[in-house]
Amino acid sequence: MGQRKVTSPGAVLLTVCVAQFMVPLMLTAVGVALPSIGREFNASAQQLGLVEQLYILSPAISMLTFGRLGDLVGRVKIFLIGLVLFTVLTASLGFVESIDMLLIQRFFQGMGASMLLSGSMALVASAFPVEIRGRKVGVVSAFTYSGLSSGPVLGGFITSHLGWRYVFWLVVPFGVAACLLCVLRLRDDVRCVRRETIDWQGSVIFALGVALIMLGASHLGQWKAGPLMIFGGFASVLVFVFREVRTPTPLLDVSIFARNRFFTLSCLAAMSSYAATFGLTFFMSLYLQYALGMSPRNAGFLLLVQPLTQMLASPLAGSITDRGAPARVANFGIAAVCAGLIAIAVTVGTQASMWLIAVELIVIGTGFGVFVTPNTVAILGSVAPRQYGMASGMIGTVRTLGMVISMTTITLVFSLLMGGQPVTKATVPSFVTSMQTGLIVFAVFSCSGLIVSMARKQGKKSSQPRGQAIGPSRSRPAEPTDCTME
Repeated sequence: MGQRKVTSPGAVLLTVCVAQFMVPLMLTAVGVALPSIGREFNASAQQLGLVEQLYILSPAISMLTFGRLGDLVGRVKIFLIGLVLFTVLTASLGFVESIDMLLIQRFFQGMGASMLLSGSMALVASAFPVEIRGRKVGVVSAFTYSGLSSGPVLGGFITSHLGWRYVFWLVVPFGVAACLLCVLRLRDDVRCVRRETIDWQGSVIFALGVALIMLGASHLGQWKAGPLMIFGGFASVLVFVFREVRTPTPLLDVSIFARNRFFTLSCLAAMSSYAATFGLTFFMSLYLQYALGMSPRNAGFLLLVQPLTQMLASPLAGSITDRGAPARVANFGIAAVCAGLIAIAVTVGTQASMWLIAVELIVIGTGFGVFVTPNTVAILGSVAPRQYGMASGMIGTVRTLGMVISMTTITLVFSLLMGGQPVTKATVPSFVTSMQTGLIVFAVFSCSGLIVSMARKQGKKSSQPRGQAIGPSRSRPAEPTDCTME
């Protein structure tokens, strides 16, 4: 008989880090290439917007489903399928000959990304004991922010010198290497004995609700049906919740929010933090160029400060988390975000100092990096190992919902205070007023997140109910009766 393949924790970490680097890179790098794509295909502004929106929408509607599916059929299996799908579609995007084909393939590229992201943190949680999990999650977060921060630089350079198609081909070698590593060194260690099924109808209802909310919110000022779409989206989400309460094998065990207060508050804190920070780059990009007269190149370099500090802060926060209570570390991080947002809302104006803005972005970036890693560890540590996939999918879902709230806030502020006027030199005063209002709302989001985060009562390691596992240790307890170790 052949020797059984054993998962290498190092291989898990490396493969997940590659995936977490590629997915955000394909968001920010392609964003820089959009003007070139538009000129070649004679695409409209709305079509170019969909190139990015579909890539975000796809994971938003499916991540919860793939997270649950990974818990049932194997997280490595779902991760590998997603890795292959993402790599193949990324390569093929460099060969498309029409904007319509690019949009279709971009949506399914996002689906592959969803399969990767939905179980990536679950794989890390399963591979490493709780004593060192924080620093490993911090390393993964650092790769995510490195993808975000390097995307505009790499995308701009490659588009200028080689063409936009090479932006997609850039990550293909990384994807192929990750696929090989996944096949050779990773295996699923949990096999479910009791037959359970995915609530596919609930998955469709949830996907419809999130899609309506995202599309309605992003086109609130352009489509008359925007408010109706948002209302219909929230109605669909409510239908989904009521359905999951009555379903024997729910896609999302809604009762966990009632019986696991720590998990619920951690998810709400994550959503608040993303709602407070995601739209900041959009605001600042316009502000630096229109109000302060900076060139796009210089504005881009200044905006790199925030993701770079997030990248540096995440591993450090992970190491600190391993020595103390994750919730306490997260509290400190989101408090720094709140302080930075209040400061930047007060100081921005037509004559603001670029050095002061840089310092404020560093504070926000450091705070966010310090918050995300321990909060992720806290969420994963608040559920049993068999629910890691669900928890990982929920992390991605609340992140997306926070992003939607952030961009919806921007749309509403511009609609109410600028009356639909474009941002030009003539409208800079009203734009600055709108931006300050939006930043104050963002500060309120972050302060709300701080209050929610502080409401979590945690001892030195965890506030888990007695008898519930907080994660794998070097002597891992037996799984629940519906799953066995292979």
